[in-house]
Amino acid sequence: MTPTEYEYLRKFLRDHSGLDLSADKQYLIESRLLPLARKAGLSGIGELVQKLQAGSSALITNVVEAMTTNETFFFRDKVPFDHFRDTIMPEVIKARAGRRSVRIWCAAGSTGQEPYSLAMSLKEMGAALTGWRVEIIATDLSQEVLEKAKAGIYSQFEVQRGLPIQMLMKYFKQTGETWQINPELRAMIQHRQLNLLHDFAQLGTFDVIFCRNVLIYFDQDTKINIFNRLARQIEGDGFLVLGAAETVVGLTDTFRPIPERRGLYKPNDPRAAAAKPAVAGAAPPRMAVMAGR
Repeated sequence: MTPTEYEYLRKFLRDHSGLDLSADKQYLIESRLLPLARKAGLSGIGELVQKLQAGSSALITNVVEAMTTNETFFFRDKVPFDHFRDTIMPEVIKARAGRRSVRIWCAAGSTGQEPYSLAMSLKEMGAALTGWRVEIIATDLSQEVLEKAKAGIYSQFEVQRGLPIQMLMKYFKQTGETWQINPELRAMIQHRQLNLLHDFAQLGTFDVIFCRNVLIYFDQDTKINIFNRLARQIEGDGFLVLGAAETVVGLTDTFRPIPERRGLYKPNDPRAAAAKPAVAGAAPPRMAVMAGR
């Protein structure tokens, strides 16, 4: 790969997915795109770049998906799910007692382990949610991982990563060497293709937004832009959950951290955020890329 080709691909990936690669990540592109180029019958990265420049829509999608990280597992990092059970849902149940409904968004839901972990957590609350309308929207950039999430079928290795054995036996059915989550939980999730760089206002407002291990791949201006737009989609008393390596501190005042609750944030004034002008230099609305819940 020539330096010119690498710079083209860096800009291409930033524009199409938000992925912000540093100058020393040429090896990463080569390791992921060379197999794709060969599968497409191309001679190498150079010819792949030529096809992208010619506007091959199928290849554009394949390149973005090949560069997307989909590392995820059930109840990943545990702490956010403890917060969900012990802090978030008790407050939501109290605040929404009148309407008896809750909306949750998993941005970059990947192959489904995060939204299904939330669905299982909600089921474990039992009578506290009897008669409630529960809506979980799981979005991801990759249609391929969304199809896997919809099917809810996982290997023995995948169900052994983070999933308590009692929940495996309670909520999954084994078929041969795979496990499928039961239809009742699958019906709780709506899976939609979405790029966080694009406008997501059509999703409506949410009581809880999980946006974990996604923004670490974006540059600062794009992070700010997404935080400000997330603030418009969350209820004034709602909750934002970020990954352990992510924070709003120093980037935006639309959210504030909750003391002693790592990764948990409350909106300050989402209506004011909606009226704010775009941050200078911020990328225009586009959408989310790396899936990592």
